[in-house]
Amino acid sequence: MSAASARILLVAASLVSATQSAAAQLRPLEPIPWRMFEASNIAAGEVGGSRLFNQRASLAGTSGTLTEAANFSLAWRTGRVVLEGAGTGERFFREDSRFAEPYRDVDPATDGHRHDSGDYRISTAVRLTPDNFPVTGVVRFGTRLPTTDNTTGLDRDATDFFATVAAASTRRSLSLSAEGGIGISGTREPRFEQEDLLLYAVHGEYRHGLWTPTATLLGQVHGTAHSQIRGVENLGEARVGIRIGVRQWVRVEAIRGYCNFSPSAGMILAAGFIW
Repeated sequence: MSAASARILLVAASLVSATQSAAAQLRPLEPIPWRMFEASNIAAGEVGGSRLFNQRASLAGTSGTLTEAANFSLAWRTGRVVLEGAGTGERFFREDSRFAEPYRDVDPATDGHRHDSGDYRISTAVRLTPDNFPVTGVVRFGTRLPTTDNTTGLDRDATDFFATVAAASTRRSLSLSAEGGIGISGTREPRFEQEDLLLYAVHGEYRHGLWTPTATLLGQVHGTAHSQIRGVENLGEARVGIRIGVRQWVRVEAIRGYCNFSPSAGMILAAGFIW
C-alpha cells in the first residue's frame, strides 16, 4: 500500500472513530458511490447538509423540521474494492406537532428542540464484473454504528447490518443504476429484537459538460409478517437535482417524501471532489 493510500484510509478511519453518537433509520441508506468504479478514480470525498420539513421522529412521537449539518462521505478504492465511511455530524430537530406518545425513556423536549448526532456507517463495495463489461455489477455490505442516545428520541441505539446487490450502466452521457438488498435492524421492541427491511435505490444522471442533472428514488420497506415497528418504519424519497463540476463539484437536490415517516419536502446541498 502506498503512503498516499495509507493516509486516505487513516483519515476515513479517524472520521468514523471520532464520532460521539450515531443513529439508524431516520434517513434511508444512501446509494453506492458509483463514480468510484469509473476509470482510474482512487478517492472521493463530500461534505454538506440538508433541511427537511414535516419529518417525523418516530420514537419521540413528534413531527417537525430536521436540519442535518456536516453530512460527509469519504471513499477509497483499491482494485475492485471501494471502502466508504459516511454519516451525519449533527442533527437539529424543531418540534412542530405531536402524533403519538413518546417511547419509554425518551426525554421531553421542554423547549421544543432536540439535538443528536446521526447515522454513521462503514461499508465495502466489491465489483463483480470485468472492467470492460457493459454492465457494472457490485455487491455491497456494511453496518450502521450503535451509538445514538436513546433519550433524545431521534433514533435507536442499535447495530444495523445491510447488504445489497447492484448494477449500473453508462451509454454516452446517460448513466443508470439500480440497487436492492436487505437491512437487518435492531428495534426497541422486546417481542421483535430485529426487523428485516427491503432496501432499494434507483439513480439516473445525464452528464453534459460541467452540468449533470440527476434523479434518485430510494427507501426501505418492512416485511409483511407484522405491522411497522417504531423506529424502523417504511421510508421513501424522490430526489431531483444537479451536480455542477467534474473533478470538484457542488451538488443541489430537492427531496419529496412519499412515505409517512419521510419528509414532505427538503433540500440537500453538498460539495465534493474525486481523484
